[in-house]
Amino acid sequence: MSGQRWHLIEGEAGCRFAVDHGAVAIIVDSLRASATATMILHEGATAILAVREVDEARSVKAELPEALLFGERGGVPPEDFDGGNSPQEVARTKGKTVIFTTTTGAGRLVSAWGSAAVYMGTTLNARAVMKVAKHHNKDVVVIPAGLSSDPDFDAQEDRVASVAIALEHGSIDGEGQSMFNEYRTRIEAEGVGALFDSAPHAAKLRKVNMESDIAYCAQMNTTTVVPVGVRRHPLGVWLERA
Repeated sequence: MSGQRWHLIEGEAGCRFAVDHGAVAIIVDSLRASATATMILHEGATAILAVREVDEARSVKAELPEALLFGERGGVPPEDFDGGNSPQEVARTKGKTVIFTTTTGAGRLVSAWGSAAVYMGTTLNARAVMKVAKHHNKDVVVIPAGLSSDPDFDAQEDRVASVAIALEHGSIDGEGQSMFNEYRTRIEAEGVGALFDSAPHAAKLRKVNMESDIAYCAQMNTTTVVPVGVRRHPLGVWLERA
């Protein structure tokens, strides 16, 4: 839309920018929270409640005993959870409410609440999330999630997926043009799949025997499902299909 600018700002700074400027936020945690949330809703879950902490997830489970607990710490499901953070292992969520906590992505959703709208995006739904964001007469901030516990962590895959989303729009014309140009060049030279495969986070997934998620999460435009934040919960954000 006329007057809409697209920005690329990583981590908490991107969340703050979206809230402070009344912009649309797209949270990109591509290995794997954005992919898992997207595929949970693609599979037919009724809603997802994303919360920051494992203890918060268990607390909500006590209130919603029929809900399923999904998520990870260190790449694996916490004890007593029904499932982890793999987009390939979500079939049992059909028709269910899912309580979801991850190391970074879920927390970024909470931080971005108060922006004009908050979506989860990645390569799997890049074109779809671009389209729903573009419908707003607001600036858009594409936010590579990074790693909440280490602001200096090289979240290469999140930058790659964020630039892939921006490329569906065309370009970045606001903040973050240098990152966009760098990763557009790398995508053209190396490809999305290779960049996911060589990311430091991919090495962490190999250590917990989740290597197959790397190539799965690098696929482009396999679904039109886009998770959108619909309302605040005292401990998190409710997500439904946009």
